[in-house]
Amino acid sequence: MKWNEVKVTTESEAIEAVSNILMEAGASGVMIEDSLDIENYKTDAYGELLDKENYEMITEGAIVTAYFPETTFLPEIMPTIQARIAQLAEFGLAIGKNEVEISEVSEENWATAWKKYYHPVQISRFLTIVPSWQDYQATHPEEKIITLDPGMAFGTGTHPTTRLTLQALEVTLHGDETVLDVGTGSGVLSIASKYLGAKEVHAFDLDEVAVRAAKENMDLNPIASDVKVSANDLLKGIDTQADVIVANILADIIVLMLADAHRLLKDTGHLIISGIIEAKREMVLAACEKAGFVVEQQLNQKDWYAIILKKDLGED
Repeated sequence: MKWNEVKVTTESEAIEAVSNILMEAGASGVMIEDSLDIENYKTDAYGELLDKENYEMITEGAIVTAYFPETTFLPEIMPTIQARIAQLAEFGLAIGKNEVEISEVSEENWATAWKKYYHPVQISRFLTIVPSWQDYQATHPEEKIITLDPGMAFGTGTHPTTRLTLQALEVTLHGDETVLDVGTGSGVLSIASKYLGAKEVHAFDLDEVAVRAAKENMDLNPIASDVKVSANDLLKGIDTQADVIVANILADIIVLMLADAHRLLKDTGHLIISGIIEAKREMVLAACEKAGFVVEQQLNQKDWYAIILKKDLGED
């Protein structure tokens, strides 16, 4: 069987949105190459993360490559895909060159090419993310191994926003918390929350594909077997009071959930938000202040930010 490869050249902040558009159009998987991600790897404190012999580094922007079965008639769906990607600019997302290339690949190349980009990643001293197809042994007793299968649709935790969010969870969770994970994707943040001592975790995603992928990843990590994963539009209709609410999603989507986050967060709790590029940071901070939050800590890696907030209770 052959596959059609659709390669979209865009910008880092549009990666998730472009990936979603391609998956909703019928892609069986996507592969992401991000120049910001690669730049961060070069200075990563935890060592070499890329197989440079097999990795052709990009120096700017990002490339999202999707794979469609040969039975998909691309001339029929490509105009809609291109129109939806172009429309992202109306939502404030930079889409860069927005160039699209189409080529044909064999099933063998499609099935194995994307896996070479994923290796065990030591996020911190305590958390290491390992793809499900690789063998890995903990290097010390306190190291927690998160096993993930990205399902060719979701990252394995190597993107700076995910890494920053995991580090924020590590400094925020102390044990027995109730956590709401908004836009769970692969479920990596929920799994990490359980490893870091959370008692109860609820994971939400609007995308049914993400919900299925997250549930499968919970099964790979017995500690997360009791995480409740469900489809939901952000925090709408949710009434669970939380000690920690975490969301690693697009900046423009974060602002839409702030009122619900404030409603659900306990007065002593923390809101962790990520997926925020430098150009969007001030906008997000202003929205957080308006919603009744104050900043406790900001973490950044190059142009990406994660922010830890708490409720503004009027204390000095």
